[in-house]
Amino acid sequence: MIATQQKIYTFTEYLNYHNSTDNKYELFNGELIPMPPAKAKSRIPDLMILTAEQCQEIRNMTTAVIEFSPLLVVEIVSPGNADDDYRYKRSEYAVRGILEYWIIDTIALKISVLTLISGFYELAEFNNEDRIISVTFPDLQLTPQMVFAQ
Repeated sequence: MIATQQKIYTFTEYLNYHNSTDNKYELFNGELIPMPPAKAKSRIPDLMILTAEQCQEIRNMTTAVIEFSPLLVVEIVSPGNADDDYRYKRSEYAVRGILEYWIIDTIALKISVLTLISGFYELAEFNNEDRIISVTFPDLQLTPQMVFAQ
């Protein structure tokens, strides 16, 4: 058996390291350690509001994975699967640093606006003719009644 010397990488080499795979690596004592595939979910919100710069970044991307945080995400509650929108996505979006997250509940006819403060979402619920308060869009003149009107 022939032992081969493994390359020791500097931090700069690590930052510039690219190979022809989608594998991700971490650097430990100069050695590239393959990272297991992400166990976290990759969510695609029902609606995302992006800055002009983020839109341009998407146009230049070669992959479908968005690694930045949108200004605002909106989820529409699916019948029979409300826990995804009210619980699981809430914690996932907070970890991603998404500053504002709306949950549109067509069953309860309410809109929940979650605003990220110190790593946790503060919840405000709006019904009927309540004016929806948005940190991202402070001049917004919208009510749940307007959203749910048919």
